[in-house]
Amino acid sequence: MDLLEAMKARHSVRRYTDQKIEGEVLNELQQIIGECNRDSGLNIQLCLNEPNAFAGMMARYGKFSNVKNYIALVGNKDDDLDEKCGYYGEKIVLRAQQLGLNTCWVAMTFSKAKSKDVITIKPGEKLLLVISVGYGETAGVSHKVKPIEELSNMIGSSPEWFNRGMEAVQLAPTAMNQQKFRFELDGDRVNASAGLGFYTKTDLGIAKYHFEIGSGKNIWKRN
Repeated sequence: MDLLEAMKARHSVRRYTDQKIEGEVLNELQQIIGECNRDSGLNIQLCLNEPNAFAGMMARYGKFSNVKNYIALVGNKDDDLDEKCGYYGEKIVLRAQQLGLNTCWVAMTFSKAKSKDVITIKPGEKLLLVISVGYGETAGVSHKVKPIEELSNMIGSSPEWFNRGMEAVQLAPTAMNQQKFRFELDGDRVNASAGLGFYTKTDLGIAKYHFEIGSGKNIWKRN
């Protein structure tokens, strides 16, 4: 499964089985997290066999069940923290999909207080959000996405690589499926901006990673 196939196959999953993440799958997951930390300067952490963060009322409200593993997105309190967490978090999410795992981005419906018992947060750092990960009871279902015309300003006459990038952007998961971002083509330069709302900068980081994979171009000079 290549990354484009992983994008198409990956859907949010909130209910998990008891199957443990172990062996080669665990090694590969830890490897991509380590790579992302080295490239980004983030302090992303894998928390295994820890059910407490998803044991409360908020998790039940969010319809989460049997979540025992999650990826904590932690980093310095810089202006670009949200976007970096989105970009590198999605890089991990798609690798997890390739490894046969299921995931869900989680911003509000988990206990930050309980999760901090197992997450290391250094002075000047912040836990932004987490990503549940494991073997899902199902593969999840797709959700409605906005047409490309609403997400960009160049359709039809735009280069094929830009159109491919926007098709990948359509598949980007966002908070409440809001997709509040916009991509604009100016000559051969791509500008991307986030709209107003909760976690829209994180959503933009996710969408930027999707665009790079779809277009085949390293637009924003990230690793």
